[in-house]
Amino acid sequence: MLCLGIDTSAAHCAAALVDGGAVLAARFEPMAKGQAERLMPLVDEIFAEAGKTAEDLGAIGVGIGPGNFTGLRISVSAARGLALALARPAIGVSVFEARRYGIKGPLSVIEDARRDEAYLQSFDDQGRADEARLVSLNTLSARELAQQVTGSLGPQIADAYGRTYVAPPVMIATAIAHIAEAKRATDMPFPRPAPLYLRAADAAPARDYGPRLL
Repeated sequence: MLCLGIDTSAAHCAAALVDGGAVLAARFEPMAKGQAERLMPLVDEIFAEAGKTAEDLGAIGVGIGPGNFTGLRISVSAARGLALALARPAIGVSVFEARRYGIKGPLSVIEDARRDEAYLQSFDDQGRADEARLVSLNTLSARELAQQVTGSLGPQIADAYGRTYVAPPVMIATAIAHIAEAKRATDMPFPRPAPLYLRAADAAPARDYGPRLL
């Protein structure tokens, strides 16, 4: 079953194709902006590299965050569009699931949310997860963390709290594709993917009134 994984949840554009657990092609390009223009050409490039077409897909996996608001909308919209055009399921995968992929044992995934805050979710040794949440780094306590940590703040948190940092074994889009492939094999119905927002949007309504129509 050919699965595409895409992610633009942070300052990057990433895509991967997997089939039966094998990685056929994968790309990760750091970028602070321009993901909207780059994502679909990147997808076309990995299809060409793998010698496949979109019609060969069995499912589309997409990173739903939490992460950059604009970036999440870009990849989720692209996944929904592909799913509609190809009549294939689009499967949302959180950054926590993707970072945990391939790591065994109790684990805390901690991602930088800026402003001295972090996105945190912990998993037990059976893979059961607690509630994903936004936490303050100033008040974070050791009891909130598993012995193993991963994620963009993993090295920093491991040093500060005496934990063991475990690097993600695969690139994020590859993990998303693998997870989507496994979920698709269950034949369960999947809701349309939607961004996972753990923080309210920064945008505020304009204070100025619009021009009066005379």
